[in-house]
Amino acid sequence: MGILNVTPDSFSDGGSYSTVDAAVAAARQMVEDGADIIDIGGESTRPDAASVDPDREQQRIVPVILELAARGVLISVDTRNASTMAAALRAGAAIVNDVSGLKYDPAAMAVVAENGCPVVLMHMRGTPATMRGLGAYDDVVEDVVAELRACAEKAERAGVRRAAIMLDPGIGFAKDANQSVALLRGLNRLLSLGYPLLVGVSRKSFIGTVANEPDPRKRLPGSLVAALFALTHGAAILRVHDVAETRQAIQVWSALNSGAIDHATGRRGLDLRAEAAGGRLIGETPGP
Repeated sequence: MGILNVTPDSFSDGGSYSTVDAAVAAARQMVEDGADIIDIGGESTRPDAASVDPDREQQRIVPVILELAARGVLISVDTRNASTMAAALRAGAAIVNDVSGLKYDPAAMAVVAENGCPVVLMHMRGTPATMRGLGAYDDVVEDVVAELRACAEKAERAGVRRAAIMLDPGIGFAKDANQSVALLRGLNRLLSLGYPLLVGVSRKSFIGTVANEPDPRKRLPGSLVAALFALTHGAAILRVHDVAETRQAIQVWSALNSGAIDHATGRRGLDLRAEAAGGRLIGETPGP
């Protein structure tokens, strides 16, 4: 999953794609580089970020979605707002990716349930503006497991199909560096819930803390190591900024693990598109 932030203030690429043409060109390059999904967002969710009016959010992303959907790109919309989810799905997005786990907007669950689309439920406490103060856990792995289980069960009770749900541990969201590392090391516990996992570690602050690198754009080596660790421990989809580099790392990692070279590794776009259309996600696992 390639990250496309059509925002002025995202933590590592804010302002890079401020026009429709620039955003579309960047997405097409990511697809060429090996992205199966393009995740498009119009609101920064970095720590302390202010909320964005849904109308403004839609003005940023809908024209980009329309252009890319017309070119056959598989699109995920990164939003907390129900009206933006609905507008993006009408424009051609196939997947909803909500950092709040469908908790921020009371109407969000109904939008996802009615559309029958795949959805990523991420773990976060509070909002981007408040989450820094909400990182007290008894056991970060067990607490996140319990909170994501409750989130998924609530979505299912609201009519979201189990087969359409993917979970994201929310690395860096209401979690410090030590907690993020512990959560990555405990991904097997999240897998035990029976949902496929999406993991986003690309350029995250915990990498900067571990490697003493304050510049997010200089965290590629750490991002690749963390991504491969996540794959080793059960991640089904990686959400990344650096698509070409991650794909190359995955190809070598796959060859070393399997003993066979597969040049198609990381290029499952057609299968993913079919699965998304059928309400399924890559890496779907049976229920517990």
